[in-house]
Amino acid sequence: MNRVTVLVADLVAVFAFATFARMAHRGDGMALSLAGVLSTYWPFALGVAVAFIVIVAAKWDGGRVRPAGVTAWVVTVVIGLSIWGLRNAAVPHWSFILVASIMSALLMLGWRAVAGAVAKRK
Repeated sequence: MNRVTVLVADLVAVFAFATFARMAHRGDGMALSLAGVLSTYWPFALGVAVAFIVIVAAKWDGGRVRPAGVTAWVVTVVIGLSIWGLRNAAVPHWSFILVASIMSALLMLGWRAVAGAVAKRK
């Protein structure tokens, strides 16, 4: 799969994650606005960028669930939550770690699974 497509798909998946997070927590001091979504988005987008460098350096097909997708997901979550922790001077609550991990896995691994299934049909 084209590297640019992989990077854009992961960035879109993480943007969707940030948007859903803002929608779910609207009213808890989290505004549903572009600025609010971007505030949630950028730490995880940075994680995507670092993961992309790893995938390219390893010469993996970024569109495959394993090892590229799993690596992208883990790196993205670890970096995103680490930056969140630094910004908030606190360890993220276990429920936030769980939800962020599950939602990002569904989105980042999900598009790869769908793309792989479509490619097999051709």
